[in-house]
Amino acid sequence: MTEHAAAHPSRERHETTTERMDRNWNELLQELRVAQTGVQILTGFLLTVPFQQRFGDLDEYQRGVYLVLVVLAVAATGFIVAPVSLHRILFRRGLKRELVESADTLAQTGLAVLGLVLAGASLLLFDVVVDRAAGLWAGGAVLLGLALVWVALPWRLSRRADAED
Repeated sequence: MTEHAAAHPSRERHETTTERMDRNWNELLQELRVAQTGVQILTGFLLTVPFQQRFGDLDEYQRGVYLVLVVLAVAATGFIVAPVSLHRILFRRGLKRELVESADTLAQTGLAVLGLVLAGASLLLFDVVVDRAAGLWAGGAVLLGLALVWVALPWRLSRRADAED
């Protein structure tokens, strides 16, 4: 296998469109398994927070941030789990390409919303434990870090691969 083919193994594959869609679906499912567990645990944890003794100590801003986080966490869970429902409805209908493309969009949207939840949770935690300024810095730092590793790095690697072609 050439160095270029090793870097881009999909270009060496001799598969039909159906085989490629099956492979893409299976790869997406593996990614979603990782994301689903984490986002569901995070959402469940956020749903228990109001039942803690110190919840009443939160100020209006902190309660507002918390409620936004709950909505975002539930939305992230919905987007990341949605491909399962999509598969159930489209199963055996010959719509694998539509399934893979739609599930990919849902997963990407879910990850974007999850990034907001992670940044917001850091913001809230630092706001409660340290102060508002620390919360804003922490939330911004997490958002920037996630943007770098979830968006900028993949984009850069993709551009580099395109330039090598």
